[in-house]
Formats: sequence, C-alpha cells, structure tokens
Amino acid sequence: MASSSLITFISIIVAGIVRSSSGVFIEPFEAEFSWSRANISLAFAVGLFLYGLSGPFMAAFVEIFGLKRVMVYSMGLLAVGLLATLYMKEQWQLILIWGVLIGVGSGLFLTVLSTQVANRWFSKHRGLAVGILTAATATGQLVLLPVLAILVEQYNWQAAIKLILLLAIIMTVILLLFMKDTPESIQLKKYGELSDSPPPPIHNLSKNPFVLVWNSLIEGLRSKAFWLLAGSFFICGLSTSGLIGTHFISYCMTFGFPLVVAASMLSFMGIFDLIGTTLSGFLSDKIDNRWLLFCYYSLRGLSLLALPFALNSGSYTWLVVFSIFYGLDWIATVPPTIGLARREFGIEKSAMMYGWIVAFHQLGASFAAYAGGVIFDIFNSYSFAFMLAGGFCVLGSLFVILLKKHDPKTEIY
Repeated sequence: MASSSLITFISIIVAGIVRSSSGVFIEPFEAEFSWSRANISLAFAVGLFLYGLSGPFMAAFVEIFGLKRVMVYSMGLLAVGLLATLYMKEQWQLILIWGVLIGVGSGLFLTVLSTQVANRWFSKHRGLAVGILTAATATGQLVLLPVLAILVEQYNWQAAIKLILLLAIIMTVILLLFMKDTPESIQLKKYGELSDSPPPPIHNLSKNPFVLVWNSLIEGLRSKAFWLLAGSFFICGLSTSGLIGTHFISYCMTFGFPLVVAASMLSFMGIFDLIGTTLSGFLSDKIDNRWLLFCYYSLRGLSLLALPFALNSGSYTWLVVFSIFYGLDWIATVPPTIGLARREFGIEKSAMMYGWIVAFHQLGASFAAYAGGVIFDIFNSYSFAFMLAGGFCVLGSLFVILLKKHDPKTEIY
C-alpha cells in the first residue's frame, strides 16, 4: 500500500513539474520563435482546458481499464510531448504539443488521480490522503522550477525540456514495473478497513467510457450542488493555474524582478502549498467543508488584489509575503471540494463527478491563461487581470456557502 501511494505521489510531482513549467518557457519561446505572447498563451490555455476536460474520461478509463495502465499511458504521452517540443518549428505545433499531448497526458495526474487512489486505498482519513496527494502538484514546482529557470538562463530552454523529459521517461518505467491497481490485487485491505468489513458491492457499470462520462454529466447538470461546486472551481482555476501558474513569472519580470527570482517565488509558493493543502485535507475530515472553502476563496481574493501593489513597491519582502500567503491557499480548495462531491454523489461516483468539476476548473484556467496574454498585449501590463481575478475569488466564496451544511465527522461514505 505504501509503495503504490508513494509512486502515485511522485508521479503527480512529475506531471506537476511538466504542467507548471509552461510559465518558464513563455519568454524563451517568444524570443526564439517571434511568436506573440497571446498566441503562446493560447497553446498553454488549450492544454489547461484539455487536461481538465479529460478528467472525467480518465476516471472512466480507470474504472474500465485499470489504474496502472492508464497511469502508464498518460505518463508516456507526457514524455512524447516533451520530446516533440525539442523539434517544433511552427506555432500550430506548439498548440498540438502543449495544448493536446501534454494537456491530455497530465489530465489523469492533476485531476482525478488523488480521488481514485484515496477511494481505492483508504477507508479512513480520505481527506488527509487527498490533501497529501494533491499537494504533490505544488511540490513539483517546489523542486524544479528554479532549476529549470537556471538552465534557461545559463544554457537554453532545450536543456530544461531535456531534464523534465528524462524524469517523465524514468517515471513511466517505475509505473510499469511497480504500480498496483488496488490493495486487493496484492491481498491487502484498504487503510482503516476492519477485518470483518463486507466486500464492496458489485455494480453493473457500462463498459463504454463515453456512456459513463455522459451519464455522470447529465446527473451533475441536474444538481444545484454540482453547479455551485463547478462555478467556484471555475474561479479557482482562473485564479491559480490559469493566471498565477502561467503569467506570474512574466508579471514579476515586468517589474524588474529576474527570471530566477520570479521562478523561485513560484517555487516558494509550492513549499507553503504543500503545508496548506495537507492541513486542508486534515481539516476537511473534521470541519464543515463549506466554511473551509469560504475562507480559502476570500483570502485568495484579497491576496490577488494586493499583488499589484506589492510588485509596484519593488520590495522582495512583500513578494515573499505574498508567496507565503498565496501558497498556503493554492490547492487547499481541493480536499473540501472532493469531500463535498463525495457527500453529494456518493463514493462510487465521486471521482467521475469531481472530474467534471475539474473540467470547469480548467475551463477557468484556460480562460485566464489566454485572457492574461491578451490583456498584456492590450495594456502592456498584467495588473488589471490579477485584480479582476481577485474580485472573482470573492464572488466564489459566496457560491460555496449556498451548499447544504456538511459535517464530515458524522457522515459515512
């Protein structure tokens, strides 16, 4: 059990490195290929949208083909995309590679994988398990973004691509050799499961993944809770991976901060997100998840509204303060959102429904990734985009308190 959980954690880290590295490559691609920032942002926006849209399909593929097989294929697709990046020459190739290949390849790892593993391997402390696994996406930034930035500055962007390509290849081999589908496949029980627990019920699920995905979407669209969670997660994606993940480095550089410093600040967020998301997972097992989300969105909105003033001051201190404050909140929204989805739709459907909720998250992310580039081209500044995102976060905090009261200590899934 421990080995498969650790492999899952590391695979999410690698996928997170690949996905978050896009911000490091905006200016190198702009300089080498003379592509506009809006067009480069479009490719990354397509990738963000497709990795979100692929989430419910990945959940269906896992149910039908098995967790290990889908993880191997997804990581292999990331490796293919990174290899192809070294040979691209045209703008449409950037969209195909970073929009389609890397977008779909990261879909499993950065959407439903933490939910799938928590549901399959844990009977107790699922919120904490989700928090730890989700925090791995930020750990990817923590480990390598400054290293990638140094490689770009000291050598070229190709050197940075080769490093993460090597990691993706190694991870594909590890998954192929050591990953397991379920604890039952190696004669183990879920963590926290009693020895006399009855076996899980067998359901006649369709073997057609598209039927599974369609049925789950129809069920979600009929639910008020789904719309509230999806709407708040749209704003979550807009304000994190879409805007901060794609444009924060470039935004800092417009105020004279060096590339390595800006990448280090994004990495610094990763340190505190690892803490914040793990703590959020722990709290989501104990506290009404609605109020956790209300606090997270409100505080994130205030921090984004303050960022332009922090950068304009030219102070490294204020930039560090923002990175700490924002980092604690970055992916902290995931465990309580999954907890509310599990409460609303049941454990069996929760991964699929969360996949659709993540699709809205990535729709928001792709919108912000592209709109951020367009706003910069129009105003020669990102400030309006970041302040607008802050206002949206305050709105998102109001969505979640409209959900039904949630007591994770008394509900059984």
